[in-house]
Amino acid sequence: FAKEKPYIYFLCEKSDTKMNIRKMARKAAEYLGKPGFGRIEFLDWEDFFREFFEWKKDEEKVVIILDEFPYLIEIDDSTLSIFQKIWDEYLSRRRDVMLILCGSSIGMMETEVLGYKSPLYGRRTGQWKLRELDIKYIREFVPGYDVEDILYVYGALGGIPAYLAKLDPSLQFYDNVYKLFFNKGGELYEEAENLLKQELREPRIYKLILTSLAEGHRRVTEIANSIGLDKATVSRYLETLTLLDIVGYETPVLEKPKTKKRLYYIKDNYFNFWFTYVYPYRDLVEEDRGEKILEIVRESISKYMSRIFEHIALKFIYRIGSDIGEVIKAGRQWGRTKKLGAYEIDIVALNSKKEIVSIFEVKWANLSRNDTRRILKSLKYKIDEIGLEAHRLGIIAKHIHGKEELKKDGFLLYDLKDIEIQLV
Repeated sequence: FAKEKPYIYFLCEKSDTKMNIRKMARKAAEYLGKPGFGRIEFLDWEDFFREFFEWKKDEEKVVIILDEFPYLIEIDDSTLSIFQKIWDEYLSRRRDVMLILCGSSIGMMETEVLGYKSPLYGRRTGQWKLRELDIKYIREFVPGYDVEDILYVYGALGGIPAYLAKLDPSLQFYDNVYKLFFNKGGELYEEAENLLKQELREPRIYKLILTSLAEGHRRVTEIANSIGLDKATVSRYLETLTLLDIVGYETPVLEKPKTKKRLYYIKDNYFNFWFTYVYPYRDLVEEDRGEKILEIVRESISKYMSRIFEHIALKFIYRIGSDIGEVIKAGRQWGRTKKLGAYEIDIVALNSKKEIVSIFEVKWANLSRNDTRRILKSLKYKIDEIGLEAHRLGIIAKHIHGKEELKKDGFLLYDLKDIEIQLV
């Protein structure tokens, strides 16, 4: 954002207020071209900003960026009130400055900085919640990887640039995973634990819930039973994890928006991978037996990727409108009938009239012609019993043998070759 603009960027530190102001003053001195400014001992942040605009004589608009701003709040809880005064008495009256406050702690930024009770509430002119990178950008970090390995990377790291930048493009996927996760010096070995400690006051209970989710418990009742807590407590903690974008939930796509039917899952792929393969096996890492965990990953990665692939398939559905028509909403459908008992359908796609335009099964597998026909037959039987009508049925899989021939029968069939064109 600031690349083509005059700016001052400062990364706040967990030291003390005076030290942060002193270092910020040096950065400001570089911008002003006046070394003397960097030698001033300022009383506080208000004193710094007041003096800065005394020294700044031109009308050039400068962007001032304070990264990891929550660190300043942790050091001194009066920081927000001071910045309220700075904004009200200095910055809001000027047209030659833009102040950007950044932070990686979602909880601190949303409650302490942007929250209703914050002294800065109502003073922002805009806010931007950074999302992870799209899958297509992963190739820039590992240009030699094929589409399958890129999806494996996405399943383990998500689209977080700081994590993707740690990949060694000369190493295969499993070698990178071993280096980053399964040895004591691995850069991502303790990252999840540290993030939870930073964001949450009671990380122990959150770790219990995340472990339960990684084990496949998706309903509040299942999670509560697996960890020995009551449903109300689990729901409260899940709400916090959802606000932090660590956990997400699905509701049946054909139900009303306010339905209480929810299936929870670990939304953040890095946390998902960590609680599936690192947290349960930390003793092996501490014993320098990380290669044993790598064996477990190799044996179970298909099962792990099946859920990840369903979410990738959902992204894909919105990109293929020319094949299936307008898709406004798509998602999982589940429920129960007398004949089927409990059932699930991976993807039901709806148009703006809430009409079903297509229904898909999603398989992270290489399918033969017989596999494909069997799955489609089962899907047709399922939707007939449920009483759904779909324009077309389909499958999204890792590879579908004889795909083009089977498509002549009117089915929608897609595999990684198609996903690579649209998403990767």
